Amino acid sequence: QVQLVESGGGLVQAGGSLRLSCAASGRTFGSFGMGWFRQAPGKEREFVAAINWSSEPTYYTDSVKGRFTISRDNAKNTVYLQMNSLKPEDTAVYYCARSYYGDTYRYSTAYHNPRDYAYWGQGTQVTVSS
Repeated sequence: QVQLVESGGGLVQAGGSLRLSCAASGRTFGSFGMGWFRQAPGKEREFVAAINWSSEPTYYTDSVKGRFTISRDNAKNTVYLQMNSLKPEDTAVYYCARSYYGDTYRYSTAYHNPRDYAYWGQGTQVTVSS
């Protein structure tokens, strides 16, 4: 069983930065794509960023390109989301998730779809004040 635990959320002013971490249990972390999603109150869960098992390629939703950076350390079983220039509209619960897919090509077609992720963390709250 894979467990994912997010940390690093909090309250920050607009323009500030936060770094989210997601620690995974299990020895297969380095073999699968990992993603970050977020869900704001009253809205559906949406894709934020994803990273292939080998750290490349990475993928981002348009609204965070140039501000957020996803990375991973397979030796530490951890994936990160560096969030800079935060905006009030980034306020949400952020979830990390492990994909079903280790194949680079298959993941390239599935990274944005929550249904293509097998395991999810409990989420961490990010609140950006204006």
